[in-house]
Amino acid sequence: MPDPTDSGVVWIGLDLGTQSCRAVAVDDQGATIARAAQPLHGHRDGNRHEQNPHDWWTATVDVLATVTAATGARPVGGIAVCATSGTVLLTDPDGTPRTPGLMYDDARAGTLAGEAQSAGADLWQKLGYRIQPAWALPKLLWWRDHDLLTPDARVAHQPDVVAAALTGHPVASDSSHALKTGYDQLDRCWPPEVLDRLRLDPAVLPPVVPPGTTLGVVCADAAERTGLPAGTPVVAGMTDGCAAQLGAGALAPGEWNSVLGTTLALKGVSTALLHDPTGAVYSHRAPYGDLWLPGGASSSGAGAVRALFPDADLDALTRTAAGVSDVPLCYPLTGHGERFPFVAPHARGFLGDTGLDRPGSGTARVFAAVCTGVAHVERLCFDVLRGAGADVTGPVSFTGGGSRNSWWNQLRCDLLGVPVRLPADPEPARGMAVLAAGAADGDIPAAARRLVRVRDTLEPDSDRAEALAPGYDAFVTALADRAWLDTEVATQAKLRNRTRFAAR
Repeated sequence: MPDPTDSGVVWIGLDLGTQSCRAVAVDDQGATIARAAQPLHGHRDGNRHEQNPHDWWTATVDVLATVTAATGARPVGGIAVCATSGTVLLTDPDGTPRTPGLMYDDARAGTLAGEAQSAGADLWQKLGYRIQPAWALPKLLWWRDHDLLTPDARVAHQPDVVAAALTGHPVASDSSHALKTGYDQLDRCWPPEVLDRLRLDPAVLPPVVPPGTTLGVVCADAAERTGLPAGTPVVAGMTDGCAAQLGAGALAPGEWNSVLGTTLALKGVSTALLHDPTGAVYSHRAPYGDLWLPGGASSSGAGAVRALFPDADLDALTRTAAGVSDVPLCYPLTGHGERFPFVAPHARGFLGDTGLDRPGSGTARVFAAVCTGVAHVERLCFDVLRGAGADVTGPVSFTGGGSRNSWWNQLRCDLLGVPVRLPADPEPARGMAVLAAGAADGDIPAAARRLVRVRDTLEPDSDRAEALAPGYDAFVTALADRAWLDTEVATQAKLRNRTRFAAR
């Protein structure tokens, strides 16, 4: 096993996303040695979304072989894997997959979420969340009702498949990926009484360990296929949202990471477990200290840009949109239903008085409306988090594909009213490299300080922020009028918006 204090050591992070498998190798000062990606493909049918677990391993082999070829003879200190939150499958006792992976947004078991919520209502309240339709626990009930949870079946989470292939044996799940399967993060166990009420045999569930725990070492077969040195530690990871947070270096209380990709996901750090009665906010345990990582994931985000402007020159569109003054209200939701900053299964996107699927004329105006709408959603997310007791004083790190647009970044910064950091390489895979390095030396925040680099910082423009305030007020009112947003939440959000500039 390499000495983690060796300055030549390499840390590898692997990210199993929805559309691709990505790997990155970094040195102990954060310089990128190599990176690689391979596409992943799924099958969608209505509210069902599946992937073939064998494809996860095939893609992993390809990206790791590319990365390790570039690292040469440098020692590898460890590897950690992140994946989508709530993606589960069934395996044989030896870890061989026996079902497709039911993806994080597969809602076939949505009608069973109520049963899962009722069976553990007291526990879920104590943990600060509600069971949602696409979470993993309802999927287990769907397998139960279809007689697939046989005594020899085993539940696994997406990264477990790859970690088992790397080590050559079944591995424990990490508590981060196990959260949406019903794992009790306070007592650190599967809740026996809840499982009994749900008629779930605890024997089908995996053992669970904290993120950063060594699951095993790379076996000879995996070493031959991936190029990883045999004996390399394989470290339990976290969900992709938590991984992105680690990769952004947002690890102190009050710091947040906002990932603007297809959807918008927020993760922060809190000294206390938050309780949001709407169920939109939930918290992971931090892999260091006695801290929590609260946040949530919206169904809206930059995916609306891709859906509405598939062939547009976005740079040219941005330049034109920056000059638009009469920006209509927009909720940038292209699908059905919202989960954060409020839970509203029947929510639909809108643009002014029309649906978002009929944007009308004026492309630059529509683009400005969509971008402003995303910024409004983000601001409301932070208002909801503040209402749940979170410290949201910042700074906030912007990551994800949307953070490549500098005009959009400043717009978001002005609406939030806090300093913004733009990490140089804000990938979940880097977050897993940070976790592997921090696990080796017992100090994850110190590893983040070494491995995470910031390329730029932004400060809010107070004059621009004051000019944007009426639009945010109108946005919150529109959501409350549609009965999507709780009236008290809306009242408090508008009050904070108005008092922010009262002293000016």
